[in-house]
Amino acid sequence: MASNNSLGDLQWLLQAIKSSSEEESLQLHSISFHLSHPTSGCFQVTQNSLHVNISIDTFPLFSEILSHLSTSNNNMLKSLTNMEFHRVEWGLEQLLHLKTLLQNSSSCISQLVFRRNRFSTESLSELCEILKRNSVIKEVMLAESRIGPSGATLLANALMVNESLEELQIWEDSIGSRGAEELSKMIEVNSTLKLLTIFDSHSFTATPLISAVLGRNRAMEIHIWCGGQNGEKISKVVEFANGTLRVYSKLDVSGSCRVACSLGWNSTVRSLDLTGVRLKSRWGKEFRWVLEQNRSLREVRLSKTCLKDKGVLYVAAGLFKNQALESLYLDGNWFSGIGVEHLLCPLTRFSALQLQANTSLKFVAFGGRRTKIGRDGVAAIIQMLTSNETGCKGVQGELVLNAIMETLQVNPWIEEIDLSRTPLHNSGNADGVYQRLSQNGKKTEPETESDGNLLKDMPLTEPKSCRVFLCGQEYAGKTTLCNAVAQNLSCSSSNLIPYMDHVRTLVNPVEQAVRTSGLKIKTLRDEEIKISIWNLGGQHEFYALHDLMFPGHGSASLFIIITSLFRKPSNREPKTPGEVEEDLQYWLRFIVSNSRRALQQCILPNVTIVLTHFDKISQPSQNIQLIVNSIQRIRDKFQGFVEFYPNVFTVDARSSASVNKLTQHLQKTSKTILQRVPRTYQLCNDLTQILSDWRAENSNKPAMRWKEFDELCQVKVPGLRIGSRHDNKEKVEMRRKAVASCLHHMGEVIYFDQLGFLILDCEWFCCEVLGQLVKLDVRKKPSSMENGFISRRELEKILRGTLQGQIIPGMGSSKILQTLEAGDLVRMMLKLELCYEQDPADSNSPLLIPSILEESRGKPQKWLIVSSPECLYVGRHLECDDSSHMFLAPGFFALLQHMQVHLHNRIMALRNQYGGATYSPEKSLISININGIHIRIELGGQLGYYIDILACSTRNLTETLRLFHQLIIPAIQSLCNGVTLNESIIRPDCVQNLIAPRYRKTQHVPIQQLKQALLSVPADGMYDYQHTWDPVSDSGRLILQSTFNLARDLLSDDDFREVLHSRYHDLYNLAVELDVPPIDAAADQGNNEVFDQIDPSFAGIARGVEQVLQRLKIIEQEIRDLKQEIQGLRYYEHRLLIELHRKVNYLVNYNTQIEERKVPNMFFFVRTENYSRRLITNMIGGMNALRLHMLCEFRREMHVVEDQMGCEVMQVDNRAVQCLAPYMKKFMKLVTFALKIGAHLAAGMGEMIPDLSREVAHLSGSSLVSGAAGAVAVGALGAAAMGRAEGMRNRNSRDIQQQELRAAQQWVVDFLRDRQCSSGRDISEKFGLWRVRYRDDGQIAWVCRRHMITRANEIVEAPI
Repeated sequence: MASNNSLGDLQWLLQAIKSSSEEESLQLHSISFHLSHPTSGCFQVTQNSLHVNISIDTFPLFSEILSHLSTSNNNMLKSLTNMEFHRVEWGLEQLLHLKTLLQNSSSCISQLVFRRNRFSTESLSELCEILKRNSVIKEVMLAESRIGPSGATLLANALMVNESLEELQIWEDSIGSRGAEELSKMIEVNSTLKLLTIFDSHSFTATPLISAVLGRNRAMEIHIWCGGQNGEKISKVVEFANGTLRVYSKLDVSGSCRVACSLGWNSTVRSLDLTGVRLKSRWGKEFRWVLEQNRSLREVRLSKTCLKDKGVLYVAAGLFKNQALESLYLDGNWFSGIGVEHLLCPLTRFSALQLQANTSLKFVAFGGRRTKIGRDGVAAIIQMLTSNETGCKGVQGELVLNAIMETLQVNPWIEEIDLSRTPLHNSGNADGVYQRLSQNGKKTEPETESDGNLLKDMPLTEPKSCRVFLCGQEYAGKTTLCNAVAQNLSCSSSNLIPYMDHVRTLVNPVEQAVRTSGLKIKTLRDEEIKISIWNLGGQHEFYALHDLMFPGHGSASLFIIITSLFRKPSNREPKTPGEVEEDLQYWLRFIVSNSRRALQQCILPNVTIVLTHFDKISQPSQNIQLIVNSIQRIRDKFQGFVEFYPNVFTVDARSSASVNKLTQHLQKTSKTILQRVPRTYQLCNDLTQILSDWRAENSNKPAMRWKEFDELCQVKVPGLRIGSRHDNKEKVEMRRKAVASCLHHMGEVIYFDQLGFLILDCEWFCCEVLGQLVKLDVRKKPSSMENGFISRRELEKILRGTLQGQIIPGMGSSKILQTLEAGDLVRMMLKLELCYEQDPADSNSPLLIPSILEESRGKPQKWLIVSSPECLYVGRHLECDDSSHMFLAPGFFALLQHMQVHLHNRIMALRNQYGGATYSPEKSLISININGIHIRIELGGQLGYYIDILACSTRNLTETLRLFHQLIIPAIQSLCNGVTLNESIIRPDCVQNLIAPRYRKTQHVPIQQLKQALLSVPADGMYDYQHTWDPVSDSGRLILQSTFNLARDLLSDDDFREVLHSRYHDLYNLAVELDVPPIDAAADQGNNEVFDQIDPSFAGIARGVEQVLQRLKIIEQEIRDLKQEIQGLRYYEHRLLIELHRKVNYLVNYNTQIEERKVPNMFFFVRTENYSRRLITNMIGGMNALRLHMLCEFRREMHVVEDQMGCEVMQVDNRAVQCLAPYMKKFMKLVTFALKIGAHLAAGMGEMIPDLSREVAHLSGSSLVSGAAGAVAVGALGAAAMGRAEGMRNRNSRDIQQQELRAAQQWVVDFLRDRQCSSGRDISEKFGLWRVRYRDDGQIAWVCRRHMITRANEIVEAPI
């Protein structure tokens, strides 16, 4: 059926072509035919373009369509201007139809494009015959059509006759030298061709073509590319446009000589650029004739062409007769002082009677590291300066004077210049030179200035560059979107597709298909703003690089989080909302974590969310709505941590309209961010352009040595220049380093102090250098490698062997070692913490390289110790305090391994003393064995990183955990700058069986949560309290079943005693509130030894190892039995509960005469927030939307009534605050203390108090907090004894005053009366309470229905 429908589509096209009516005919400008397609059909891409797919089965229809087009007389043929053919195998029949079509008098087709077509010799000959006679076609493109030398010959013969074609493009074909020669003959004859573009596999095709253009003085534009075979990088060979001829380095010596010969009588070239082309003296000999004959050349650039003295001699000889050249660049060449003498000879007068040979040349540049000017060269320069007439004639020597003054500013070490009897001296202008010389020799007073004020005198300005970070997992479509945005932004700024981008799109489609490796950067211009798009690689091995490239403080940056709606582009399996949420949360946590670790945070990170591959969704579905809802939840969750753009973009990278909206957002947001970030130094903006010019002059060199940067600052940057010979050079050097650091934070360069170089090409450094270092693969481990440590010399050898001539996808062969030495790379790895020294004090110390360690994941895991009943299994889970917004970055575990280097040194030193002390690092695991305790430190998580510490020990729980808390955990915490780690207890079964991290990620409980749970139960249940673990399953397969562990088996003795002390404090505070004299338990107060605190620094950890090992041998034996201590706690708690019930009963029954207890006394207020109730603990005027609730007042069993309707309080006025505030304070104290000691006095209220400890601190004042802290150190009952006197002094202030109770109760009576809720029936409906009387004492109470039924023998209803 599908085939028949498609055939129907093509039949519809045929019918539209045959139609003669204007209404039914198609008004098309472009038709593209795609053959060898799986299915046949046609559709309109735009209103004026048609896309036709033709399968192999329906190939005869192609001929039929061409035939009907050729005979059509409707308006479609008149509007058609462009035809494209993809994968067409041309036969004579099809070409005849095409010939008829092009010869049709109504035809206006001016452009023919053939992509991956196949021509036989006969068909190609026929196509050339068509071109011979056609006078309408203006442009022909042949891409990957394998025409070869014979096809190029046929084309050349046709174009010798053709007089209409203006553009010819041949892409990714090999026309050979024969084809190039034939095309060059065509150029000599054809005068209408305006653009010739050739992309060939060999560079020698450029020589005959460009020689013919120059020799015949053609004004046509020519671009020739080569490369792409055997991993060779694609590059341009030659280009000629707008009077500028640029020859690149791939032209050989014979080719450059032939080009030089063609320039002799040329009049179209104004500027010749041969920078980087290796030239010989043979070329110089030919170029001498060019200089003597040519009258149009105004500028010649011969920088870095390896010219030596003989070659420069020929150039100088040509200058004697040349009177047209104005600028000559010879910097970076290899000539000496002899060459300088010959070069300047035409510009110098050696006597008053001699005339200067060359008077047109106004600018000469030479020098560089390979140019040895010497004494003879300096003498020639001075002679030229003092006698040259080019700058002196008519301007009184101003140009010469300016050149000398600029030289003295740049070089303050010149001490003397003799200008006597020169035109400058005769005109009186030499005084300024002598004055400057004296200033260079003047001593300046030393200034004391702090590092922070190095740049204080420099003007500030608004930054001009903004970085856009594209974040997303692999296959998210970041690279495609980056290219589309760059194309769209370039088009919007110039209204045209940039030629270079157009070339890259056509030339290098393979590079776009390769997944981004490491990091890619595209730099674009939007008016005066530079926008650089940093495409972060989505592969997990590159995540460690993301931390290194995170923008510094005050840097203008924007984060675009890109996630695909499908798991892979190759299939249509959509992502679930959970997968999309997981992707977004990883990158948001990455952004928050890195921004929080910065020293300061001037503005919140700006984040935009983009969903890609939206075009693959045919119709709206419920899944899309769920994804939208999950994104909204994430935005609410991270609000206040990042600044979200309100809209979520759904993008199809192939749609210009879709990409245009995102591009406009980037432009607008970048400008807004640049206005909000701190101002930067104007000098940094200037230096950015200076560094860009330096790269252009040095063959796009990706890095520069610090010495080169010093020289550049001295020559080009007055603010960073050494002004005199006696200037403070150290201060100037510090200013230069400060500026380099500022440029580093702006993202313009990558600079690290003490490395000795600046990285100017950030993409080259991140992708080629760091990408290779991170993936460093040591296939054959050297014999000297032990536990991940390797010698520095061996590492340099590995780097040379790995990087020498390596092919990098999309970038050609690696040129890292051409720019940086192996020693530089090792220092860089140390600085970027990609490796670590075992002993920093030793320059030959072995290095630990985490990237070459073995990967333990995916292998069977087991404990090295034989399991026995004596073995104890302990685990601790460490993650960020705010784990929902932050996590440990991917590079954190490498830092931990660095810390363990120092620990390793100490363990190895103590091996003989303690026996069996071992240390073994792996890529995601560190194994340590100390005195019978086997420890595994594991990195967990793929999209959210954490640390698990697992131990199998023959020691008891307390000893093992003390090793954790004295060594391991403090060392980890010391590496978390600005981040607090929370500790959780891992399920012992997971530790014993080494369950995979993906299964145990839910099998841990925060240690504070477990302690709080112990505090919430009565004292007699603390010892036997159980924590229940949930089961774990995978696809229906049970991994771990549900079990429980006693809390005392999960907590150490120290932790359990801390819980008991906290309970003592709660009881003591309650005793103070209730005026109960605390019992004297001084005899029970034991000596709770406190371990010496170990400095968490590297040195402190190493020193503390021996102390802890000794400590583990003599663990205290005098810990009292916990059961005995709990018994004393139960007795104390029982006394206080009795008094608490008595005090509450007093509150309930106080002043029973008021209204004869017609309303309940125990009330509280709640506020509903987000479908949960929150207890109001403090009454403030103006509060609204509250509800009044009543407690069931049954004695000793007071509780919250479930499903109680309550009564709404619209607004709290001043009278309510005055009446209720004292009551609220005293009542909430009792309720809070009762909840904390586990009394069932207000059951159901605890869930409305989210943080009891905070409420206690708020209600009880700071004295309780400080008392609790003191009790941890000296014992709870000791603190109770010390606080007894203070409790007696404040007794009056603690009592609930009668007038306060009377005012509160009277307010309730009045409030209920106003709400017409004063009868017993009304109260039972709203509050579920009934008025009863106790049979034993006759007191009145309001109780719930449950107590009415279960305690009917104790009470009798007393209705109003």
